[in-house]
Amino acid sequence: MATTRPRRRSAAPPAAGPDLEAKARPRQERAQDTFERILAVTAELLGELGIERLSTNLVCERAGLTPPALYRYFPNKYALLRELGERLMAVQNELLAAWATPQTMKLPRPAFERSVLVLFAQTLELTQQAPGGVWITRALRAVPALQEVRIGSHRQVTGLIEAAFMSAWPEADRERVRVLARLSVEASYATTEMLFDDPALDAQAVGTTLASMIASQVVVVRRG
Repeated sequence: MATTRPRRRSAAPPAAGPDLEAKARPRQERAQDTFERILAVTAELLGELGIERLSTNLVCERAGLTPPALYRYFPNKYALLRELGERLMAVQNELLAAWATPQTMKLPRPAFERSVLVLFAQTLELTQQAPGGVWITRALRAVPALQEVRIGSHRQVTGLIEAAFMSAWPEADRERVRVLARLSVEASYATTEMLFDDPALDAQAVGTTLASMIASQVVVVRRG
């Protein structure tokens, strides 16, 4: 008598992540004020409570809104975090875009190293002063649904650095330039997070070491 093998259960489809899109973009002034108040309160609470304890109910309570008023714009707290993350990375990227020029890439090593240190210090200060900036930065790495915001931003600024470097040094190996640019971006943001996690570290010493490491590799890539 033939034995009947048990049927294999088909694997369940992966669970969909949270909806990160803002439901509506306000057009009228009153609605814009509400939209911005929601985000300001979220950043404030994030700085006080952290990612896990943040909730839309707490945002509504602090902002003096009903849940339907908030849900008109944001479906959940992750959509709020995404909006804040995109805004923070946009202003950070403005600093980097102003730095990433062919003129910067042509600087002699000591001057280039100083420019990296200045950029790092400016980015660190901007993030620390932004409402909820430290926790927004952590959320972009810690929350899987938000990682594409960070990765997409890093790809963008990597492209800016690569373009500036190749304009200054057209004979350089483009792939090596791309890799160095991306590693520099990732190292800079990881170093910023390290200082947030361990404020006892000397930020000046950390930034100086980071700038020296990046500058030394830039010299190597320039030489081909």
